[in-house]
This record gives sequence, C-alpha cells and structure tokens, in this order.
Amino acid sequence: MIHTNALAQARALTLPSREAMLLREASVSDFWNNNKKLLEDAWTEWEIENKKNLLVPDETLLDPRLRQAIKDAWENPEKENAVADLWEEVIPGVYTAQFFDVERLAEFRKYLEAVANSQIPARPPYGIQLNRHGFMLDERSEGHLAAPNFQAFYNDIMNRYMRPIARLLLGTYGYDNQTFGFSIQYNPDKDKDLKPHTDASAATLNININLPDEEFTGSQVDFYDKATGKTVQTIFEPGKAMIHRGNVPHATHPITSGQRSNLVVWLYGDRMQVPRGGASSYGNFGGAQTQADTPENVTASERWSVPDSPKDTFAPF
Repeated sequence: MIHTNALAQARALTLPSREAMLLREASVSDFWNNNKKLLEDAWTEWEIENKKNLLVPDETLLDPRLRQAIKDAWENPEKENAVADLWEEVIPGVYTAQFFDVERLAEFRKYLEAVANSQIPARPPYGIQLNRHGFMLDERSEGHLAAPNFQAFYNDIMNRYMRPIARLLLGTYGYDNQTFGFSIQYNPDKDKDLKPHTDASAATLNININLPDEEFTGSQVDFYDKATGKTVQTIFEPGKAMIHRGNVPHATHPITSGQRSNLVVWLYGDRMQVPRGGASSYGNFGGAQTQADTPENVTASERWSVPDSPKDTFAPF
C-alpha cells in the first residue's frame, strides 16, 4: 500500500544541513533511514501523478549500435566481439564509446530536470565532495532516486550493459555482483574538479549527459598509465562514456565555463571486494598498484549472465 499523501509529506520534510552531511553526523543517516519508506512511496506517487507527461526511461535512450550489439550478444554470447569493437582503448584499462543516443539526450535531461524539481528530498553524493546537483542512484544508498521507472532503467544499464562490457574489456568477472551509482555536475563556481584518486570499484562507467549545445571548457579527465608513466588527457563528449578499472588513477581538471553533467556507476564484489590494488586511494598519481588475477578461462556465456546472489547493504559512500 502506498500512502496517498506521501508526496506532500515528503515535500514537507526538512533536509539535514549541508554542514551536517559533510560531517557525516549520525542525525543525517537517521533522517534518511527513518524516512526511507515515505520517500520511496513519494517517488512512486510522483510517477503516477506525472505519468501523462513524464518520460519512462528505457534502453531506447541508448546508442542504436550499442543496443543492437548488446542484444545480439545476449542472444548469442559468441557475438560479443561486436560489442568490444565499439569501444576505443585510451590506455590499458580505459575505454570510450558512444553510450547514449545524442538525439534522445534532451528527453532524458528533461526527465532529470523533472526529478530535480520534484521537491522530494534526495541525498547528493558526498563521498569526495558534497555535489549540489547530484543524486544517489542505487537502492543501497540512503536517499536514493527511488522512482520505480528510473530504477528499472538503472538496473537494466547495470545488468544488461555495464557488467558484461566490464567483464569483456576489463576482466572483472567475480568482482561485479554489487552495483552503485550517482549523478554529478561540475560548475565553475562550485563542485568544479576532482583531485587525483582511484575508485573503490572493480569497474567504473562514467557517462556524459551534456546536450550537444551545452559547451564547457576545462573539466578534462587525466588518466595515469602505470605501464608508461604518462598521463593521458581525455575530454567528455555528449552521450559518450568511459569505462575503466577502478584502480586506474584519474583526476578532473577545474571546469572554467559552462557545466558538465555525468552519470557515474560502479561494479564491485560482495562486501565491497575489488581486485587487489583496486581499493580507493585519494593520493597522488603513481602509487604502486597491481591488478589481481580474476578467474581464468571465463567463457562468453559466463560473461553474459546476471549474478544470482542478492544485493547486499554495503555502499562505498
């Protein structure tokens, strides 16, 4: 049963202060946990209230070539090379490809604007910084974006797309049962960069959702190639994604004009296990890290499968 007035009740809640969230005060976690069911009901009620004019996000928002290659590989895993061919290697352990259909990005962004304007309290990411324009996407996260249609879309991306792609390109099989995600926006006046770091993930998929006419300057992403000792600079383009091992050091340059909006999703193992050397480390580039061996002789059919273990309750932040 859904509380018929859940939406109004949720909108009347008073969010914890930014300072309290940054300090990880116990009252902040209590706020989200105590209101978890109310907020979930509010998101459901919000969808119902707006069903006539609200996008139902699904995989048709994604690049047609990627969708077709993924569909073919799920039907016949031996065709997985067509998926790999869509990804360009930046450095070992880092790949890029078109992920969203550029022609559908405006619809998706309109949906996210409606989410932002819903007045339902939602927790921003505050693992590295408190990003003011972001949302937590995964159900394991406090105050996550619990709209049922969005959750179906999010889980489809994780299960049908990211996990087999990561297994194929990065060899993450065995360290990818659990999921995590957030959205983030970079602006020149706040939330403008990220210092050198690695991710607490086996694999990270970072997807740009800027529209073609939303230009920005700065905000380049540096990836450190441990094999050569060189840093490779990359620039996000509308709808493009980068997928990389979590233990690849990277940093975001300050954005100097415009804004950049991204979805960031992670895979890791049960109880937050990642391959050796993949633990989070917010330090300078060049730290000695090694990728652990993942199970050998993984078959194509195993790569194109969904783990049957349940989601646990561990969240990186």
